Amino acid sequence: MKLNDEEKAMLAGEFGPLRQWAIDHQIKVGTYLKAPDFVPVMQAHIMADTESLGAAGVEWLENWTKLPAEQRQVRIPTITDPRGTDFAAAGKLRQQSWMLDLERRTIVAFEALGILMTDTCINYQTIMPPVRGEHTAYGDTGVVIYSNSVCGARSNFEGGPSALSAGLTGRTPRYGFHLDKCRRATLIVNVDWTPESLNEWGALGALIGRLAGDYWQVPAIVGIERSPTSDEMKHFGAAMASFGSVALFHIVGVTPEATHLSDVAAAPRSLRCYDLGVSDVRALQASYGGVLDKVDIVVFSAPQLSLVEMRQLSLLLEGRRTTIPLLAITSPQVKPDADRMGITAKIEAAGASVLAGMCFYQSYAREMAEANGWKRLATNSAKLTNILGGYGYTPALLSMEKCVEIACDGGRISQ
Repeated sequence: MKLNDEEKAMLAGEFGPLRQWAIDHQIKVGTYLKAPDFVPVMQAHIMADTESLGAAGVEWLENWTKLPAEQRQVRIPTITDPRGTDFAAAGKLRQQSWMLDLERRTIVAFEALGILMTDTCINYQTIMPPVRGEHTAYGDTGVVIYSNSVCGARSNFEGGPSALSAGLTGRTPRYGFHLDKCRRATLIVNVDWTPESLNEWGALGALIGRLAGDYWQVPAIVGIERSPTSDEMKHFGAAMASFGSVALFHIVGVTPEATHLSDVAAAPRSLRCYDLGVSDVRALQASYGGVLDKVDIVVFSAPQLSLVEMRQLSLLLEGRRTTIPLLAITSPQVKPDADRMGITAKIEAAGASVLAGMCFYQSYAREMAEANGWKRLATNSAKLTNILGGYGYTPALLSMEKCVEIACDGGRISQ
């Protein structure tokens, strides 16, 4: 890789051993991916839950905090993905003390590095959303696909060490979705039906993700009849990234880089082309939980809920009482507004739990299932249904309305 004078100085250790490690790591990543040089980035977003870090990863972070402050502080705004717990609810979730200890140690280490503990996967809805053309170094797949597609920003999926490195150096290797050529459509998906509910948007995103099949594929979607809301785009993109590792999509006539199909596909007839409709979406929905007649828990998470979703949930729960656990998981930025507006109180008055700053599947989901006797789970998040099977759950993908109905009816699913 071509290095400028500052990057050479970092590699030589003139800015301390942590920045030396960071730039060396980035050079290895960039060399592997054939990046010619670095591109400056304005923000970084780190996925580093303790279930992934483990004790060794936490100790590694702690070792760097022993350096002088000027050698260990990040250079650009660097924020965090959801944590592994909401400390106020850890007892209710039956999380173990060793989990909480790792979380506390990680938070202390991150703060010593100058990282902002935002604990969110919906920063594009709450914290300094990236603008079109802005280069970033984001870790969470849902954050990347939304920022690339809806905001028109530029980021690859950055692993935890790579995102931390970007925060420390202020740059990232110039490859992938930082390049114009990688942002062109590689397949076309024609749809003859526009989803309405969030779980339908997620299901359609899941299907497109499966069709795309890998990180380097960029779907162009034709036929969506209206501009989706931010929450609809959120569920759509998060599911597409989860089911297909997709980092960028275009909706023709909606997303900023695709006013017309020709903007992203010079020769559309040469591309793979697929047709999807409502029957395909219904089939995917039925494949998750179609044989279940009862669930043990309802979870709204992955992505975290916006203020609008929180309010919708509070209205659905008004005058009702949950009879099985219902978890509504939001960001630490949304939670105070929900508190102030009385939304949290309404949800909790119905017997549900509002949690902040965590993500269900990054919170030792398998251990929580064993501790609480949770096996069958209902959610309106297609992304969550895709992930939880690996943690031993049998998930059902349903609308928010249906999930609330089930939570208030002893977990029974009426067909």
